[in-house]
Amino acid sequence: MPVVPPEKLVKLQQQGEGIRNICILAHVDHGKTSLTDALIATNGIISPKLAGKIRYLDSRPDEQLRGITMESSAISLYFSLLRRNAPEAKPEQKEYLINLIDSPGHIDFSSEVSTASRLCDGAVVLVDAVEGVCSQTVTVLRHAWTEKLKPLLVINKMDRLITELKLSPGEAYTHLSKLLEQVNAIMGSFALGERMEDDLRWRERVDEKVTAAAAAKDQGNTTDSGPKSRKESIAEDDFGIVTSSTPAEYEEKDDEDIYFEPERNNVIFSSAIDGWAFTPRQFAGLWEKKLGIKRHVLEKVLWGDFYLDPKTKRILGSKHLKGRNLKPMFVQLVLEQIWAVYEGTMGGANGKGDQSMLEKITKSLNINIPAHIMRSRDPRALLMAVFGAWLPLSTALLVSVVEQLPSPRKAQEARMPALIDASPGSEHVDDAIRDAMVYSKPTLGEPVVAYVSKMISIPESELPANKRRGGMLSAEEARELGRKKRAEIAKAQAQANGEADVASVTDALSSAAIGEEEEVNGVNGQEEQQEEDPEHLIGFARLYSGTLTVGDEVYVLPPKYTPARPHAQPLPKKVTITALYLLMGRSLESLSSAPAGSIVGIAGLEGAILKSGTICSRLEGAPNLSSTTAISTNAPIVRVALEPAFPGDLDKMIRGLRLLEQADPAVVYEQLESGEHVILTAGELHLERCLKDLRERFAKCDIQAGEAIVPYREGIVGAEEMNAPRDAALGRGRVEGQTTSKQVTVRLRVRPLPAPVTEFLVKHTGAVKRLYSERKAQEEERTSSGDVEAQDGDQPEEAGEQDIEAEDGSAEGGQSMTMAEFKSQLSEAFAEDKADQEIWKDAVEKIAAFGPRRVGPNVLIDLTEGGVCGKFLREEHEAAVDRANDTNKHTSTLADKVAYAFQLATYQGPLCNEPMQGVAVFLEDIALNVSDEEASQNMGRLTGEIIRTTRESIRLGFLDWSPRILLAMYSCEIQASAEVLGRVYSVITRRRGRIVSESLLEPSTNFTILALLPVAESFGFSDEIRQRTSGFAAPQLVFEGFEMLDEDPYWVPTTEEELEDLGEKADRENVARRYVDGVRGRKGLAVKRKVVENAEKQKTLKR
Repeated sequence: MPVVPPEKLVKLQQQGEGIRNICILAHVDHGKTSLTDALIATNGIISPKLAGKIRYLDSRPDEQLRGITMESSAISLYFSLLRRNAPEAKPEQKEYLINLIDSPGHIDFSSEVSTASRLCDGAVVLVDAVEGVCSQTVTVLRHAWTEKLKPLLVINKMDRLITELKLSPGEAYTHLSKLLEQVNAIMGSFALGERMEDDLRWRERVDEKVTAAAAAKDQGNTTDSGPKSRKESIAEDDFGIVTSSTPAEYEEKDDEDIYFEPERNNVIFSSAIDGWAFTPRQFAGLWEKKLGIKRHVLEKVLWGDFYLDPKTKRILGSKHLKGRNLKPMFVQLVLEQIWAVYEGTMGGANGKGDQSMLEKITKSLNINIPAHIMRSRDPRALLMAVFGAWLPLSTALLVSVVEQLPSPRKAQEARMPALIDASPGSEHVDDAIRDAMVYSKPTLGEPVVAYVSKMISIPESELPANKRRGGMLSAEEARELGRKKRAEIAKAQAQANGEADVASVTDALSSAAIGEEEEVNGVNGQEEQQEEDPEHLIGFARLYSGTLTVGDEVYVLPPKYTPARPHAQPLPKKVTITALYLLMGRSLESLSSAPAGSIVGIAGLEGAILKSGTICSRLEGAPNLSSTTAISTNAPIVRVALEPAFPGDLDKMIRGLRLLEQADPAVVYEQLESGEHVILTAGELHLERCLKDLRERFAKCDIQAGEAIVPYREGIVGAEEMNAPRDAALGRGRVEGQTTSKQVTVRLRVRPLPAPVTEFLVKHTGAVKRLYSERKAQEEERTSSGDVEAQDGDQPEEAGEQDIEAEDGSAEGGQSMTMAEFKSQLSEAFAEDKADQEIWKDAVEKIAAFGPRRVGPNVLIDLTEGGVCGKFLREEHEAAVDRANDTNKHTSTLADKVAYAFQLATYQGPLCNEPMQGVAVFLEDIALNVSDEEASQNMGRLTGEIIRTTRESIRLGFLDWSPRILLAMYSCEIQASAEVLGRVYSVITRRRGRIVSESLLEPSTNFTILALLPVAESFGFSDEIRQRTSGFAAPQLVFEGFEMLDEDPYWVPTTEEELEDLGEKADRENVARRYVDGVRGRKGLAVKRKVVENAEKQKTLKR
């Protein structure tokens, strides 16, 4: 293959219609990187013989060693195509630039998929022909749907149907039909969900319009004598609602485009490892002359229940078979030909193929196979040669990409309006910027808008400025490069085998080296030099409008930026673009400028963007695209404390942690109050990769990691066998607390929230957070004098809210819910509790706060006279009335302190200082036992007393019920064969997991097992599963949420039966107590442990 020079790719960037931005998405091990290799080989970057083996875009040594992709990588490819503008016209050569992003499939790196999908216009979704639709397949299809990417389906690993499952063409067709139905069912579920939402919005708009019309009529503004029907009022009246946007009838959207159908050429059948792929269109072209049927007709009937009459050469539907046993056309004309090639090259009794059949195939297809391959005894080389000449993978895939997927301009016309409207303050976005983004205007005068999806870390030595320019490597340079690569591989293998000693690495090097001994000895010097190689952060970005040039000054918009207040704090930073790069997988190519529609690397953003952000050449009216990322990634849940092996390296480690946080979209770094440096990662494999990067690239010092810190939650239940209430007169959960000075009395009651309410609040954390921020913004606007104080006070809350997001892996649902919707749905959740309806009656109206961090799944309900704490779920006009009625200043001030104590109490529960979940605190009364004048004088002292008393009261009320610990749970999906099923079950059971479901994947003998596993027991789980099953099963762990462990940590046997059965010491292990004691021990809290069980006098051997 001829090597395509970078200059040609740079030139093609200027042709907007000839660019295609695509990402490759799939479940882990479904063949993404192998498929990418076949495409890269077309540009001469790697040899076609090595495609599928070299995994070119897996540039990290640990990616090569593990055989999985961990980081999304981009590469630009050239593709030319001969096309006719009209049937009779002469073919013209058209050139295309394919910006391709390969993404990981492992669940730990799903944040990389999010960063890739936002930059692209189309998605190539791979599905394994044998394994079918897996958990990550559904996730990536949802990514594509959410981002409005046009998808292409590739059914990969078709060779496994022939070589592994030994299916006949007919059986394979049935299997492929079922697989396609599965994928289309998923797409249909997305469309149905969206359609129901649209229908609900339409009904709301119609009802608003009818209500407005009725209200206007009551006021006497209408001139008509008779009442109008619902439809007429929509069509004719215009009272505040635009008629054109509210049609009289709900308009059904055409859902034809969302499904994958081979006849529409958006399904490709392939085998990336064998280097072939096809679409029905290619076979329609092959059979057109032989059958005498037009190509466009054949395209429509090659897939589906269509049959070819062998006598008349006519196409029959299933109704016209008349009992004849004919094969479907796809089996007869397509699959049987593929099966014949496998039979001719790899079939037969000895697996060497059938020579006569192969000659017949090559003659009929008019292809020539080189003599040395024909003489070779390697059937695989022969198979790849036949398919390489007949159905090359790159042709089928890239032609489909060019013809089916949109150019940046067309894609932005469809995607941008919704994306801009979803951004904060979208109504204030400048029309010129909106227009330039929607129509992807690349001219120099247009405003520049780009979205940086992540920051990539590049060693200084790999930047184009420090690399040798032009020509081939000299022999000496090639030897040096070889030595470096061998050193990297040997070191990675040594670490994988647990060989930390230097001797093993040296042995590996000396055995692999080519050349003199002194050349090998030079490796130590190179390693020292390598350690001084600093890392540079480059923005991985997509330009939506304008042309970005090196030296341009642009604004980096902060995460909370809104065009409504462009000059609000923190002010957007102004940065200068120092360099632009064309991303070419393992290498970079320098650019002087990049037009709209390009995917480029941008230097100069270091320190200005943490993880992702928007850059714009204008500040006023710029859209904030970074806050519209509504994709839920696998939330960081595994928290680990780090420390340097040598205390003097602490500064190095902190600097490295900050770099790592910028370079990895899923890592969160924080310093705890105790002084510990902690990172949050998405899973065990992700943690391993982060530690490796820290030690070798970012911190470049030895770092020790502590045991993983797993989050827990604390809750309460009303169990049958509970201790008697603390105070029988007050009742269970009710506490009357008095401050130490006896000046204030607080009476409150603690109860468990109904389960539906807790589930609703956990699911809609985003809605609570948004409602709180809106309310806060209204208060800030009302009291403009306190702006600076409010902003200073924001920071700790923001940090806390990030903690909530990091620990609650649930997607922040309900962000688009209005206050009324939220209240009605919350009321419905309360109404589901039939047993205590009187208690929860009107509870929604009396909610004063959510906690902890103001967004958690616990509620403070204000039952005081006059509602001193105020209502959280109130509209602005209600708030104004409350402020007017608020006369007792001191009581309301005390109420604020009680609300703050509620936040603290729910953030640190009494069991082990973990956040509470599912607890309701009813504030019944706050009594001030001194005069107002004395209270105002002692307010500073009273503040601390009230907070302490309220916290202690909530703690006592909590312990009056039966306490429970809630465990963080992983949803675990494992695909395993029947032979290893028992071993998988034994590992899950031993780690306190629970099997949820098990299903057989027909026609294979593999089972899909779904289980729930505590995060605390998951460390080492993947390795143990692989070891016990000899690598035949690999789990995918996704954070599911928190599940209550139904066991009281403080339970002791009390009844006669329990004492007789278990004894005084309760010989059965209390698992909940073990978890609680483990967390308490880690936090330095008091733990009751018996140091000596049976004290005996010590004896020596001599006496």
